[in-house]
Amino acid sequence: MTSLPQHTVDDLGRRVAELEQHLREALEHQTATSEVLRVIGNSAADVQPVFDAIAERSNRLVEGLSTAVYSLVDDVLHLSAFTRTNSAADAALKALFPRPLSTFSWAEQIHRAQIVCIPDVENEWAEMPSLRELARLRGFRGLLIVPLLRDRAPIGIITVTRVEPGPFATHHIQLLQTFADQAVIAIENARLFKEVQTRTNELAASVDELRTAQDRLVQTEKLASLGQLTAGIAHEIKNPLNFVNNFSALSAELTDELNDVLKPVALDGSVREEVDELTGLLKNNLAKVVQHGKRADSIVKNMLLHSRDGSGEHRTADINAIVDESLNLAYHGARAEKAGFSIALQRDLDPSVGVADVYPQEITRVLLNLLSNGFYAATKRKVEAGDGFEPMLSVATKNLGDKVEIRIRDNGTGIPKEVKEKIFHPFFTTKPSGEGTGLGLSMSHDVIVKQHGGSIDVETEPGVFTEFKVVLPRTSQR
Repeated sequence: MTSLPQHTVDDLGRRVAELEQHLREALEHQTATSEVLRVIGNSAADVQPVFDAIAERSNRLVEGLSTAVYSLVDDVLHLSAFTRTNSAADAALKALFPRPLSTFSWAEQIHRAQIVCIPDVENEWAEMPSLRELARLRGFRGLLIVPLLRDRAPIGIITVTRVEPGPFATHHIQLLQTFADQAVIAIENARLFKEVQTRTNELAASVDELRTAQDRLVQTEKLASLGQLTAGIAHEIKNPLNFVNNFSALSAELTDELNDVLKPVALDGSVREEVDELTGLLKNNLAKVVQHGKRADSIVKNMLLHSRDGSGEHRTADINAIVDESLNLAYHGARAEKAGFSIALQRDLDPSVGVADVYPQEITRVLLNLLSNGFYAATKRKVEAGDGFEPMLSVATKNLGDKVEIRIRDNGTGIPKEVKEKIFHPFFTTKPSGEGTGLGLSMSHDVIVKQHGGSIDVETEPGVFTEFKVVLPRTSQR
């Protein structure tokens, strides 16, 4: 058997070694890429683990000392990930960024999509003390910088360092450049996946909001229909009520006439006394009918006023009268709506409040809404607390000179801090579905603040009380 010449054997050995090296590098590159792709699959909603994986795998590929990955945004480098060395060096690295790319001598090379090799940073960064100090802290002399390119434009860089000064091996540079190209794809995939996921979540939230708004609009339409029904019922009640009021007053006058007619008639003393007693009782009863009839008439008028569209008449009005009528209307409405409704009412109406230039119909709407909310909160706490708790609501007015103040306070469930910040937002409600539109307090705010130039504030303590304070200018803001 003929043996091969030694130089041929040596040449074959070198070629085998080179092939083994290429295979090893290809395997390392493939492994590093697959690991990054696996990171994307496991953390698609967050790009940070992808940056971390790129930094760690890049360092392993070229047998470097340390690696960092930077994002380039508006020509400013942002540190996205890095391999750790020691706490002082890591802190120094993070303190240097964000930093404009233009402050580095190799900025133009990055813009031209070129790889940058710095054999010895001690020489290169002699006039940049902060960077040279960073290199000393992290313990490197050689530096390799590979741009991350998207559509041939840099979107970041990968930096790899080594302890010894001198150039990086050509195959390491090529390997890192190839890996950088795939790293860009990985970063883009993670970013796009996150954007799609965020957009999907936003669309889902928008659909939910649209459904909620639709439900509330339907409820608002129902309330509008209920207002029309209320107006119709009030009109039907008003005619017989007028009849009762008019004939009660007329009958009271007739009892006086009856007494006048009977005066000349000779009657026994006991009979005269009985007649006087009966006519007196009849007159008192008719007076009570007249009194409560007028009260019912006031409630009907307010029902009609509340059910109308528009702002109504702008005029000078008695504030205490509006507050008192609104309280009566709200109370009787609550009793009619819910059997067994009971709440203690307190009035503290300042006699000196007088009149103010307002839209009475709109102010009545605001007060009815605040009173209704107070009734709801107090009775809800009653259900939660049991028989030992007595629901209570108080209404007070105060003369503030050129302004008037109205306070409505209940001892109900109160309003949590996170809810308080949103109560005047349109469509925000804490009531169960079907019990509130979320428009009442928003409407009240607009009426008081925008229409009348006043203010509406709330003080509350969860589980203790809620108090709304309305302040109106006495003179028109038109």
